[in-house]
Amino acid sequence: MDREAAELLRARGLRSTAQRRAVLAALRGHPHSTAAELESRIGVTAGREPPVALSRQGLYNVLDDLTQAGLIRCIEPAGSPARYELRVGDNHHHLVCRSCGRIEDIDCGVGRAPCLQLDDDRGFSIDEAEIIWWGLCGSCRPGP
Repeated sequence: MDREAAELLRARGLRSTAQRRAVLAALRGHPHSTAAELESRIGVTAGREPPVALSRQGLYNVLDDLTQAGLIRCIEPAGSPARYELRVGDNHHHLVCRSCGRIEDIDCGVGRAPCLQLDDDRGFSIDEAEIIWWGLCGSCRPGP
């Protein structure tokens, strides 16, 4: 992962730092992670040699850099802290459980962005629509 992450970072014009590689590694297999979850995960894996020093502000700086470079995506469901995922560059949306907060990726049925057509775009050049469906997951939904 470190070599792959280093190549991704350099391809997007970013320096390959231990902090950036640690954040990318912490997101692998953990989509929709909050900054606090990433901070905890990086702290647990920081015992490797050499250790990764990353302050809370440093983490937010790295998350912003990676988001701006298009290496990660930030979503902000209402009432939830910002969440980060590695799935970028496709046209997918999210399903959020109102009870437990579980988030699932939902592929777009249309296939290409922005998925929706506005009657009046107000002069904007629209390239993306972010859709979040809300409901109760199978674990939280009351029985029949």
